[in-house]
Amino acid sequence: MKSVLTIQSHVAYGYVGNRAAVFPLQRLGIDATAVNTVQFSNHTGYGAWTGQVFTAEHIADIVDGIAARGVLPAQDAVLSGYMGAVELGQVIVETAARVKGANPNAIYCCDPVMGDVGRGFFVRPGLPEFIRDHAVPAADLMTPNQFELEYLTDRKVETLDDALGATAALRARGPRLVLVTSLTRSDADPDSIEMLADGADGSWLVSTPRLTFDPPPNGSGDAVAALFLAHYLTAFDPADALEKAAAAIFAIFETTKRMGTRELQLIAAQDDFVNPPRRFTATRIR
Repeated sequence: MKSVLTIQSHVAYGYVGNRAAVFPLQRLGIDATAVNTVQFSNHTGYGAWTGQVFTAEHIADIVDGIAARGVLPAQDAVLSGYMGAVELGQVIVETAARVKGANPNAIYCCDPVMGDVGRGFFVRPGLPEFIRDHAVPAADLMTPNQFELEYLTDRKVETLDDALGATAALRARGPRLVLVTSLTRSDADPDSIEMLADGADGSWLVSTPRLTFDPPPNGSGDAVAALFLAHYLTAFDPADALEKAAAAIFAIFETTKRMGTRELQLIAAQDDFVNPPRRFTATRIR
């Protein structure tokens, strides 16, 4: 059984951050140890929420407590998402190094949560720069959305060639594999949405139908990062992980749309994201 230390936000109501990552990991057979960087009543997309961002000292203390149980060498990966503050980001990057020191085969998967198309940045000042300058070089696997990919590489992504150029530029700074969790380009079917996995050994593209939501559910990037990581850890096959993650998130989206809610329906869709009723083939493009 694989184990993942996931360090992300937490909400009491809804499914973003660890609430969108832990259950999919566990349902796919991964032993997930969760450290929460914040505790909010709900995700910030509602416009109003309560709760607080935890201090860096608090997170470091929790990690020390976990380490005291002797579990760091058993972690196969560290997954990070919303960091909350630069100081928290520093603790997260240090924790990833600590886990990799205890288990040289462990990988650090960084979901660089900082913004999205149409919303712009939604994190505290300084965090985008910290992620760019410190998290990227430390990561083995990065899972940006298109907006985040453009920021991290200072490149505009409008075509497939643009996307491949950007992912190659990102890999040149540290990560050996990049998953673009949502790709919309001018040279693709406008009724589809894509994900792109790009590594030194090849690049793969998968396309799924575009489902419309008003408003769109939050947390899909968090869920995709967890789904991809869970499948990647089983065989370290990017194409296989891409196909399975795409099928899983599409199944979750279909259930969410059918139920007419703005929260990802992870519980209702659990059987379908484990054994998706619809499959999508990843095409090798490099």
